[in-house]
Amino acid sequence: MAAGAGGLVAAAALVLVLVGLRLALAELTDGNSEHLKREHSLMKPYQGAGSAAMPLWDFQGSTMVTSQYVRLTPDERSREGSIWNHVPCFLKDWELHVHFKIHGAGKKNLHGDGLALWYTQDRLVPGPVFGSKDKFHGLAIFLDTYPNDEATEGMTGHGTQCSGLVGKVVMGPGLDLMISEVFSNLSGSLIFLQPLCESGAVSALATQYRRVFPYISAMVNNGSLTYDHSKDGRWTELAGCSADLRNQNHDTFLAIRYSRGRLTVMTDVEDKNEWKNCIDIAGVQLPTGYFFGASAGTGDLSDNHDIISMKLFQLMVEHPAEDETVDWTKIEPSVSLLKSPKDNVDDPTGNFRSGPLTGWKVFLLLLCALLGIIVCAVVGAVVFQKRQERNKRFY
Repeated sequence: MAAGAGGLVAAAALVLVLVGLRLALAELTDGNSEHLKREHSLMKPYQGAGSAAMPLWDFQGSTMVTSQYVRLTPDERSREGSIWNHVPCFLKDWELHVHFKIHGAGKKNLHGDGLALWYTQDRLVPGPVFGSKDKFHGLAIFLDTYPNDEATEGMTGHGTQCSGLVGKVVMGPGLDLMISEVFSNLSGSLIFLQPLCESGAVSALATQYRRVFPYISAMVNNGSLTYDHSKDGRWTELAGCSADLRNQNHDTFLAIRYSRGRLTVMTDVEDKNEWKNCIDIAGVQLPTGYFFGASAGTGDLSDNHDIISMKLFQLMVEHPAEDETVDWTKIEPSVSLLKSPKDNVDDPTGNFRSGPLTGWKVFLLLLCALLGIIVCAVVGAVVFQKRQERNKRFY
C-alpha cells in the first residue's frame, strides 16, 4: 500500500508540474510605450481602398478593402482571401495587436471556418489552411470557429478523462494520441491511479482543457508538419484557449507577443478593455526576415472575416552579448517545451532536435515517469506479498 500511495503522489505531482508549464502568465504592453512600426502595420485610412494595390500590403482571393475594414471573406460558401505585408520583419522582439471582427448570419455551429494570423517565410500562397498554404515555415495563430472534430467538444469516462488531461497538458505535436493510449491502457490496470482519475480535481482539469469553440490555437512549423483540418489541428497544436469572439457587438482584439523565445497570446473580446491570457509558451525559436499576414476561408458554412487593423510594435529588450553574433535569419522555427523562460535564448540555432518538434522529449519524460511508477507499484506488491507469506509461517 505504501508503494501505491507513493505512486499516487508521483502521478499527481507529474500532472501538476505539466499543468504549471502551460498556465504560466505573462503581461502584454498596451502599445502606448512601445515603438509602432508603420511599415508592418495596417491602419485606417487604408491607402488604395477599393483598388487592386495597397502600399506595403498585398491581397488576393476574395479579399475586399473598404474604408472601414479589410474583408478577407464575405458570408458566402467556398471563399478564401488573405492580406500580406510585403516588407520582411527583422525585429527579434515584437508585439502584434490585431483588431478583427468575425460575424455572420449563421447560428450556433452553422458558421465557419475561421481566421489565421501568420508570421511565415512564404506569403500570398493560397492553400487549405484557412485560405493559406500547408507545411509552412514559421508561426500561425488560428481563430477556429467551427468544430470539425466533434470529439474535441468533450471527454467522458474515467480512463478517457485521465488520458485527455495528460494529452492536452503536454500539447506536443502528434503526441496526444500516443499519450492518451498509454494512460487509457494503464489507468484501468494500475489500482493506485484510479483514485486520481476519479477525483474532482482531475474532472475539473479535464473540463478546463476541453475544447469549446470558437477556439484559438498556436502552431510552429518547419515545413514538415501538416495541419489536420478534420481534427482542428489537434495533433500540431502547441497550446490554445476558448474565446467567445464571434458576432460580438463590441470591438474584439488579439495580441501576439514574441520576445526572448517566449510566445504569448492574449485576447480582449469581452468589452472590458483588458487583456486576458490565452497562450504562454517558452522555448519558441522564430527567425527574422519573415512576413506578417492574415487569411480566412469558408467551406460549406460561412462567415464574414474582417481585419480592422494590424499594429506591430518593436519591443526594447536586452539580449546577451553572444546573440549579436547569431544570424537570426538562419534560425529554424522550433519549439522546446521543456526549456524554462530564463533559458529561452540558449541554442539560438533552434533546430528541431528530436523529430519534427522537441515535444518528443516531453513524451520520453512522461514515459520514464510512468515506468518508474509501475516499477514502484510492482516492487511494493511483491514486498507486501512476501511479508504476508512470512507472517503465515509463524501461525
